[in-house]
Amino acid sequence: MSAADETTPLRSIEESTEVPRSLEQTICDGIVDFLRTNSFVIKAGLAICLAKLYPPLGAIYLCPQITATWLAVIFIFCMAGLSLQSKEFARAATRLWFNVYVLTFNFCIVSLLVFGMTRGIRYLDLLSNQGLLDGMMVCACMPITVTMVIVLTKSAKGDEAAAVLLAAVGSLLGVIVTPALLLAYIGVQSDVSFPEVFLKLVLRVVVPLLVGQLLQTYSSTVLEFVTRNKPHFKGFQEWALIFIVYTVFCKTFSKPIKASIWDVLLMALFQGTALVVSMLLAWFSLKLLFRNEPRLRVMGLYGCTQKSVAVGIPMISALYEHDPHAGLYTLPLLIWHPLQLLIGSALAPELATGVERLEGYLATSSDGTRSSRRRSFFTDASVRDSFRQASSVAFTTPSQLSWPLTTSEQSAGGDALSSDAPITPVLE
Repeated sequence: MSAADETTPLRSIEESTEVPRSLEQTICDGIVDFLRTNSFVIKAGLAICLAKLYPPLGAIYLCPQITATWLAVIFIFCMAGLSLQSKEFARAATRLWFNVYVLTFNFCIVSLLVFGMTRGIRYLDLLSNQGLLDGMMVCACMPITVTMVIVLTKSAKGDEAAAVLLAAVGSLLGVIVTPALLLAYIGVQSDVSFPEVFLKLVLRVVVPLLVGQLLQTYSSTVLEFVTRNKPHFKGFQEWALIFIVYTVFCKTFSKPIKASIWDVLLMALFQGTALVVSMLLAWFSLKLLFRNEPRLRVMGLYGCTQKSVAVGIPMISALYEHDPHAGLYTLPLLIWHPLQLLIGSALAPELATGVERLEGYLATSSDGTRSSRRRSFFTDASVRDSFRQASSVAFTTPSQLSWPLTTSEQSAGGDALSSDAPITPVLE
């Protein structure tokens, strides 16, 4: 008997003696996965609770006018400049119409949809809190996420190169387009001049972003250091965002506000409705415009509707530094963030199956061997299964994610991300 034959029974014995996981272990693993996936939202919630306990700490004593609105915002956008791969922008000309459509939908169509919703809500007096309604508009004007859209596109077999490109271009455009949309939709306080707001935005957002891009291009030492320590910098960025949330809500709680728990719950319901309607509208419009390109349709579904927390929170802090409703403006974005991950993760397996199904049909059609009629991207059963998964996906392990992507990963369109790898939490 060979050595291989001798070890085979031993392996069988070891496999057969494996202890099945108990119900308690399964529940504990589910709780850990939930906490890991929603770690940022949980930390933000705790920061809001701490702000409520003693508002003067973050509103006065921590000097938020310097530490939060300047130092933290500058750090976040400098790191964003270091992680964005500007060389990918030259690829925009290859699919110009698709890129323009996705970015236009993300910035303009979603904001117009939410604008109509908020006007209807106000007219019907369903939600009277003006700060939360304006916060819904703030969320709708934010740019596309960076890492989350790439990861979900990869796991759903979408066009990864398009995701990398649009994530980078959308983030840079957001520096200009998002403030313009916000100022057009809800404006600024009457005692704040537009030139002053614009100057602060340039100094806090545009300049750090350009500095990060210059360091990425001309300083290999800095780039290697950041890449080598990217888990630490990712953590610093997350805590900088949490600090901004804390100080913003300290300012909000330092003055009387009229926002009840019922108002917040209603806002969350409206945000979920806006996200689902936006995804449906994006899906059917992409089906009409890019009927025979399933991978583009999948990428477009995510790209058209995702909104960035990493850009949104510091942007709110920079634009509405003295607005008493600044804290309420961040809440809808904190609701949209986990919802887009929840729904996107639940749909990814069915989208991947749909891509394979439609590509198989197109392949047989092109070589003249088509033997069946064109089938829908989804089957009825797969749709039902997707929405069943959406209710419990928070307790399952989603797909995959890393931050920030290395240069080789981004230039390869995210090839280093394996579709079989487990998902880790996304901060975008």
